[in-house]
Amino acid sequence: MTDVIDPAPNPHASADEVRAAYTDPKLANVLYHDWEAGTYDEKWSISYDERCISYATDVFNAVAGEQDQPYPTAMELGSGTGFFLLNLMQGGVIKKGSVTDLSPGMVQVALRNAEQLGLDVDGRVADAERIPYEDNSFDLVVGHAVLHHIPDVQAAFRAVLRVLKPGGRFVFAGEPTKVGDFYARKLGQLTWWLTTNVTKLPALREWRRPQEELDESSQAAALEAVVDLHTFDPSELERSALGAGAVDVKAVTDEFSAALVGWPVRTFEAAVPQEKLTVRWRLFAYHMWLRLSAVDKKLLSKVLPRELFYNVMITGTKPPAATGL
Repeated sequence: MTDVIDPAPNPHASADEVRAAYTDPKLANVLYHDWEAGTYDEKWSISYDERCISYATDVFNAVAGEQDQPYPTAMELGSGTGFFLLNLMQGGVIKKGSVTDLSPGMVQVALRNAEQLGLDVDGRVADAERIPYEDNSFDLVVGHAVLHHIPDVQAAFRAVLRVLKPGGRFVFAGEPTKVGDFYARKLGQLTWWLTTNVTKLPALREWRRPQEELDESSQAAALEAVVDLHTFDPSELERSALGAGAVDVKAVTDEFSAALVGWPVRTFEAAVPQEKLTVRWRLFAYHMWLRLSAVDKKLLSKVLPRELFYNVMITGTKPPAATGL
């Protein structure tokens, strides 16, 4: 049997490829994420230190609990740069990992990140609806902000259940709810418009990014609208997982006040020169997000419908193997 060779990253798509991507969501995902791979961690403030380790493990435990840890083997679906899997491994949730993504550039960066962290990780370029691993391969499958990029979410759930061992668990987090996505996008668009126009004033010119960088960001944002295929109602997402054959399915939501503030902050950071964002600013923004997240968890989650929150997380398990008499 010959080894399968993954395709090479394509970070500089041609104009024809970009045009074709507007009618081909999978091509759009490849082009967009290959384009973003080299700067993705910086853009989204992703790190592999205590800050993101705590975030990843807290999110995981909030929906799946702390039982069964560490999982011997786990795969991340749509791994991007490896944010969720690698931080869960560092947090002691997972021993050995595999990264998969439709984007060769993202797989390349995720494997590089894993190597730099000294983690036991392999990787493959993979379509989430046709995962290139054997049946019953993993104890756990995870994903963060991936389901909303997949054309057929239920087909992806079926593929996940196929590669899970009997009784194995899946955990997907960071997915946008229908309501949350609406207000996050509106706040982001307003913040981008205000920041890029106010910084045209002579007194604020040093806060303006070069026009070519702003244009490129706008082009990326336009393609981002193509790769974001779904938003989710938590109950509908649960039904999709159950329909694929999962059991013990549960969806949990988080981030309301944290999203109302976090999205304008994140958009502002993307619209100004990076050198203007001091360590003090980044710490202020991070601790503000932490405080608001705590308000969401301890207070607002008890009084507001789960549909109002920005993020939805879902877990479930593969039915255990049938036993004979």
